[in-house]
Parts: sequence; structure tokens; C-alpha cells
Amino acid sequence: MPIGLLTLSIQIPGCQSLKEKRSRLKPLLTRLHHEFNISVAEMDAQDHWSTAILGCALVNSNLAQVQRSLQIIPSWIEQHWPDVQITDEDLEII
Repeated sequence: MPIGLLTLSIQIPGCQSLKEKRSRLKPLLTRLHHEFNISVAEMDAQDHWSTAILGCALVNSNLAQVQRSLQIIPSWIEQHWPDVQITDEDLEII
């Protein structure tokens, strides 16, 4: 059973506090979960105002489906969340 893990480093320009960062991230995480049926969470950089490391995980019996689903997430974020900039992405299939 393949497990896909997509790690995204993002910048959120203009954040002036951790509270503002979290208020801007929460809707994105919720939408990703509902849109792609994935588990998603902020994994690192919780103490940085304008930086976040997100982890997206997906388990499926079909390897191709896991890869396709996770590969489209960065472009979806860029299209639907223009105030978030993806600075790095890493896709692993286990």
C-alpha cells in the first residue's frame, strides 16, 4: 500500500504575528483536506511569523493516484491562494 508525503515550505508575506499566521493557515489546511481528501498539518517553523512547513499525507491502494493527487497540490495552492508563496516542495512515496 503506497503512502505519499508532500512537504511544502511556504512563505506568507505580511504576517505580523503568530496569531495572524495561524488565522491565514487554518483555512488553507481545511480546504486542502476537503479538496484532496488528505491529512495535512503544519510540521515545522511554528514560531516563525511568515514561514510554514506543511506536510500532506495520502494513503491509497493505487500508486499512480497517490502521485497524481499530491503532485497537483502546489499548483492548486498557487492558483487558489495567491497570498501564499511556495518556496520548496518535496514528494516522497513510501
